[in-house]
Amino acid sequence: MTVAAASDVARWRAETPGCERLVHLNNAGAALGPRAVRDAIDAHLDLEERLGGYEAADAQAAPIQQAYAGVARLLGARARNIALVQNSTVAFAQAISAFDFGPGDVLLTSRADYASNQIMYLSLARRRGVEIVRAPDAPEGGVDAEEVRRLVSRRRPALVALTWVPTNSGLVQPVEGVGRICQEAGVPYLVDACQVVGQMPVDVRRIGCDYLAATARKFLRGPRGIGFLYVSDTRLEAGAHPLLVDMHGATWVEADAFDLTPDARRFETWEFAHALVLGLGAAATYALDVGLANARDRARELAAYARTRLAMVPGVRVLDRGPELCAIVTAAVAGRDAKEIKLALRQRGINTSSPEREDAVIDMDEKQASSALRISPHYYNTKEEIDIAIEALKEIVTLRVR
Repeated sequence: MTVAAASDVARWRAETPGCERLVHLNNAGAALGPRAVRDAIDAHLDLEERLGGYEAADAQAAPIQQAYAGVARLLGARARNIALVQNSTVAFAQAISAFDFGPGDVLLTSRADYASNQIMYLSLARRRGVEIVRAPDAPEGGVDAEEVRRLVSRRRPALVALTWVPTNSGLVQPVEGVGRICQEAGVPYLVDACQVVGQMPVDVRRIGCDYLAATARKFLRGPRGIGFLYVSDTRLEAGAHPLLVDMHGATWVEADAFDLTPDARRFETWEFAHALVLGLGAAATYALDVGLANARDRARELAAYARTRLAMVPGVRVLDRGPELCAIVTAAVAGRDAKEIKLALRQRGINTSSPEREDAVIDMDEKQASSALRISPHYYNTKEEIDIAIEALKEIVTLRVR
């Protein structure tokens, strides 16, 4: 484990203007961005004002391409494997739409997959007759890789789709182990890394995935409104493309024919907010400069501290379980709706989040929780901020009891 120097933490906080007025523990929702991200966005908006939108994009062609390269470096990939889209859910949906699912096809997933993904699976079942199979969890939590192996062998799924880190808990699922199983069986593999990129190192080669979807706004500390999709060379060379490809992803060459764009940009659409692309590029550069192992170790240290502090508060039950836990901490407060507590903390300048049952129906029901308070620190946070949040929580709970 790496240990961040106090001088590094001070610099990260100085480069994050929001730290001056907020205790921001909602990085799993939308992190506070470093000043460099805002500067990149503002500079391009200024350029559009001076030159015009199309003309500004042409003038910034090289930095825009560098943004692709920066995202690729975060994932251990090449720029040609990166598609930029509006958010992680769109990225995930674009990947799913590349498959010609039919009645009886099996989509193998986990019980802890993200709610939007689960709804997509159910929509495929309703409209296309796809069979959704959820692999059982291991006793300690998280999908059981050996059960995945058994199901892959027995059911031969058309796709294995897995959320690496669910939105409602600190669970880290075994994406590399599942990836090895998929590679051995020749089964396509889609990973939702929305809560991972920027929080910990990612190497798509080690994962062995065909697709990986993520966003800018969370632990990567980029702007809202932009995400990205990794597409493997294997899928590109096989001619994979989204169901509804447009004139950015393909060229209309004859009345009844089109040619695909040769790289992952075939999964994009034509219109872009180029200011956000450049903000994403700045966020990728900043994350790489911090170091993803540094980010992981410090954020997890803070999260472990938060779990310890929460467990000492009467009436609070920490919900996280699994052999590996990350920088997302969730807890239920007896007799209290987490949204109410979140809003009370926000009034005190403390940002958290409050996933509800519908955000993770299977997991929340198993934990007998209707809502949860989510605390998600990042490397620029401090133990003192955790202490402030926990003391405020204790006051809020005590006031209600009285």
